[in-house]
Amino acid sequence: MHDDRHIVEQRLDRVLHQRIKPAQHTDPHPMDIAVWHTPGEPVPVTEALNATYQPTHIGQPWGPAWGTAWFRLTATIPEHWAGHTVEALINLGSTPERPGFQCEGLCYTPDGTPLKAINPLNTHLPLPAAPGTHTIYVEAAANPDILGPRGFQPTDLGNHPTPDGPPLYQLRQADIALRHTETAALFHDAEVLDQLMRQLPENSPRRHEILRALERMLDTLDLHDIPGTATTARNQLTDALTSPAHPSAHQISAVGHAHIDSAWLWPIRETIRKIARTLANVTTLLDTHDFHFAMSQAQQLAWIKTHHPQLHDRVRHHINNGGIVPVGGMWVESDTNLPGGEALARQLIHGKRFYLDEYGIETREVWLPDSFGYSAALPQLIKQSGNHWFLTQKLSWNQTNRFPHHTFHWEGIDGTRIFTHFPPADTYNAEITGAELARAQNNFAEHGYAHHSLLPFGHGDGGGGPTRDMLERAHRTHNLEGSPQVHLHTPTQFFTTAQNDHTHPAVYTGELYLEGHRGTYTSQARTKQGNRRSEHLLREAELWATTATITTGEPYPYDELDDIWKQVLLHQFHDILPGSSIAWVHREAETTYTHLAQRLNTLITHAQRTLAGHGDQPITFNAAPHTHHDIPALGATTTRAPAPTTPQRQPDGTITLDNGLIRATLDTHGLINAVHDHTTDREALAAPANLLQIHPDHPNHWDAWDIDGFYRHTVTDLTDLDSLDIVDNTVVLQRTYQNSTITQTLSVPAGEKRVDITTDIDWHESEKLLKAAFPLDIHADHSASETQFGHVKRPTHTNTSWDNARFEICAHRYIHVSEPDYGHALVNDATYGHDVTRHTRDDDGTTTTIRLSLLRAPRFPDPDTDHGHHTLRYALCIGADITEAARQGYRINLPTRTHHGSNPVTPLITLDNAGVIVEALKLADDRSGDLIVRLYEARGAQARAHLTTNFPATTITRTDLLERPTHDPQPPDTPLQLRPFEIRTLRITRA
Repeated sequence: MHDDRHIVEQRLDRVLHQRIKPAQHTDPHPMDIAVWHTPGEPVPVTEALNATYQPTHIGQPWGPAWGTAWFRLTATIPEHWAGHTVEALINLGSTPERPGFQCEGLCYTPDGTPLKAINPLNTHLPLPAAPGTHTIYVEAAANPDILGPRGFQPTDLGNHPTPDGPPLYQLRQADIALRHTETAALFHDAEVLDQLMRQLPENSPRRHEILRALERMLDTLDLHDIPGTATTARNQLTDALTSPAHPSAHQISAVGHAHIDSAWLWPIRETIRKIARTLANVTTLLDTHDFHFAMSQAQQLAWIKTHHPQLHDRVRHHINNGGIVPVGGMWVESDTNLPGGEALARQLIHGKRFYLDEYGIETREVWLPDSFGYSAALPQLIKQSGNHWFLTQKLSWNQTNRFPHHTFHWEGIDGTRIFTHFPPADTYNAEITGAELARAQNNFAEHGYAHHSLLPFGHGDGGGGPTRDMLERAHRTHNLEGSPQVHLHTPTQFFTTAQNDHTHPAVYTGELYLEGHRGTYTSQARTKQGNRRSEHLLREAELWATTATITTGEPYPYDELDDIWKQVLLHQFHDILPGSSIAWVHREAETTYTHLAQRLNTLITHAQRTLAGHGDQPITFNAAPHTHHDIPALGATTTRAPAPTTPQRQPDGTITLDNGLIRATLDTHGLINAVHDHTTDREALAAPANLLQIHPDHPNHWDAWDIDGFYRHTVTDLTDLDSLDIVDNTVVLQRTYQNSTITQTLSVPAGEKRVDITTDIDWHESEKLLKAAFPLDIHADHSASETQFGHVKRPTHTNTSWDNARFEICAHRYIHVSEPDYGHALVNDATYGHDVTRHTRDDDGTTTTIRLSLLRAPRFPDPDTDHGHHTLRYALCIGADITEAARQGYRINLPTRTHHGSNPVTPLITLDNAGVIVEALKLADDRSGDLIVRLYEARGAQARAHLTTNFPATTITRTDLLERPTHDPQPPDTPLQLRPFEIRTLRITRA
């Protein structure tokens, strides 16, 4: 036979998309159009319905960036349309290239009831078939395309809007039309077979059978009467569509989803509207179709409950019926690298509790498809929150190494294992196309061991979620030869089936490091600083409020703490805290953090003054979990601060700071060129330290997200000095680099083997990376970086491609390197990005250099990222082991506070093991008055500890993170036995 396949395929492509697809709607009638442009920010629907509208027409420009226009559309349905399917077709000005990131709208009835959204690839609105006049209102949002056609270009569109800006869109369509269901069915039949055919091998018999069936369909179809010949044409495809799947076909659980970033290239206020549009679509689709929609962020449902109560009632109805399935068990889809331990626990606590309280649903999976890597502390937190499974796909973005598994056990730092799945289609915005199904099947790493994978489908980020077209594809691929078998499942159905199917999965241990987006450890330093401050202020507020309640009877501020926690958790969303959102988002975040700090400091001050009582003695409070200068951990007492260390200028111009434990020497360039440990008679440094270094920072893509390894090819050491002075008990130096000035204040506190450095930066650079280098005379083959509730060890060498890809790493309050019996730590108060490298000595030994990533200056999506003033604090801790590193990390983040009074404060609890750390002390969320203590083993070793209460207690009970008992109550003096890095939540009942 002659090979005419390509001719047939070209014919099919044209007819399918140029003839059949448009023929689904016929006999269009224009609607009457009027418009009201809101003068500023969005308004409630009641205000818009009562506004004064002006006539307008197709092609009329509307909408400055971030503006809103309300369109009143009036349709007259003819008498002869009665009983037919009638739809409005509305295009607000979008293009079909992308499902979201453009203008969007939400349709309302004249009484303000939300109907359905209008999105770029979802432009229809069902209308009643009753003849007569029907009016709808469309709240149209002129959201700009920040990425633009070229992507990653600096733009001012991410700033707060100006109402008089130029219009971005033109109204393109506002018609009513008849929908022909048989023509639509023909389109979906042909589309599914066409997509499947193009994925099959060219020599596959099945491919040829499908091609000839489609050719017969084309021959049968009258292109001048598609509705009239659609049924006959469909009959030509029956055999091809009903041929069953192979018994060994891959099994796909398709779960409806709409990944909506809680902020990113739009502000939070627009996220709330995107969620409403999406859920209006989903509930409308669920009224007529059977599928399951996974809703993954409790915060988003809480917003809908507050801002759209009518829509929330529809959502609740479909939750009760199983159509909408709350998943994820977190307040937002949080970043997991940067939040502190207690904050990551609260993400799970608040998310789970919202679903339980609001809908009576206990979620079982953590759903984080888009976060930028996953902390090795997460498996234990997942399990202790009552979850069993974990889902992501982000590691498919790895720049270097292909992750070896799709279904596996993920083991955390403490040994907890969680059943984990990466959807092999490598997307969370699937459309159930033939290409996606083929990729899922061909890419699946566990063939021969397992048969099931999950496919999240639906347009996210303003695209409107799942569509009826996607569901038509799902039904046709449920049992189709040559295709994986698609099942419309819930996440629980998938995980239960997959776990039973794959009974001996491989084990992957440690963090799920994303080989990309490494710049998110550093971008938008003020956002990260606000988060770190808020986390520690919340610790203080809960600690002292609890102590005041139990000691004095002071009322506990349950509601205010709950509200503050939820705001902090919201801003840990994986495009806010990592620093990858538009300027509008980060300026709002900075304002929010300022307000939260004021509220928290008010709570702390009130509780401490209540505890200190009246008097004129200085009472110093220590919120850290370790004793400090005779101030008990979690308590307060009268104490005198030790005498400070006075710097001495030497005849050669160098300056020394010697407190009897260490001697630090600054050279004439202001660098720390020696730190001598008197205790061990050992030099700490391998080369001058606190060396500020500037690198060009031009990643290939994703400016705010990425640091690409080639940045290291060029470096400028900042050694020129403007001034070097002794001021009181500190050394103050200043440097200038191009448009920026850097002032550093160095001191050596009494009684500590520590050099404190405060760096004040007026930063006005562009596309630069600022690092601070500390070459240490330590031979270390790994570093230990604090993560939530412990630390993670990473190689300092680059033996493998996996090691080499970790050229930028995340650490919380400390990073530690050591030989078997001696080491050093760097601690910080708001820095996360680090790198650790090895260098050779003159005598052929190796040394270890730690660098902190202080600031970046990417130009997209915020062209002014990090410009302005910053104060960063870090310290070099000499001769520190892991326990000391943890102590110093808490210390720099929890400075003492002093008030005048007369009452020392006895800690509510004490522990006799320095390696067991109290992370949170609070009253129980059920308002029973019980004390909740969350503690963990911090060294990575088994530990035994005795907890002593300093108030009458009857029992102590182990609980999960949600404070539900997991063990029987025990006497209060029962000793604690903890495994390495174990988290333990205890409920102590007061007598």
